[in-house]
Amino acid sequence: MMNHKINVIVVDDHEVVRNGVCAYLKAQEDILVVGEAAGGEEAVAKVRDLVPDVVLMDLVMEGSMDGVEATRRVKRISPRTQVVVLTSYHQDEYIFPALKAGAISYIIKDVKMEELAEAIRRAARNEATLHSQVASRVIQELRGGNFDETNPFTELTTREMDVLKLIAQGLTNSQIAEQLIISENTVKGHVSNILSKLQLVDRTQAAVFAWKKGIVK
Repeated sequence: MMNHKINVIVVDDHEVVRNGVCAYLKAQEDILVVGEAAGGEEAVAKVRDLVPDVVLMDLVMEGSMDGVEATRRVKRISPRTQVVVLTSYHQDEYIFPALKAGAISYIIKDVKMEELAEAIRRAARNEATLHSQVASRVIQELRGGNFDETNPFTELTTREMDVLKLIAQGLTNSQIAEQLIISENTVKGHVSNILSKLQLVDRTQAAVFAWKKGIVK
């Protein structure tokens, strides 16, 4: 059972939709809406700053970055952040690029609000939720052997490098939070991403890695 609220960013270029979803989620005791975005670029920037547990992502949005590319960049920046697609489209040209980009769930906008909230909770537990039509297409594609897995390994962000250096110096999460002027929960998110990206088990290994690679001297 989770001992903290699920931090969520809601991304949709339609203000009415975004406001409606946010209003419902804010009424949930275990979900905290930490940010909103009207486009892909804004979503990526907010994930970089806030490191949420879940991003609720629209796919077709105005601007230079659609939901698929935003999903891909979110997973590069923050592998621990789960992306739940919420869209009106269930055609193959939307489903498979989104899932290959790293989305854990694919929900159609006719979903009931309580079902959407539950999909967010499942995503926070690393559990997938797929619309029935989407699930059928995924199974068909898997049986055909054409569904390629993505590699989530990426380089560390500037902020994650800052956190790694302080880990190597022996600072605790609370000390790191104080020095970088961010919340301790955000530090925990960065540490989780560092371990995931570097394929390490714990912060001790991360410290050793930093010293060996000359990140700290």
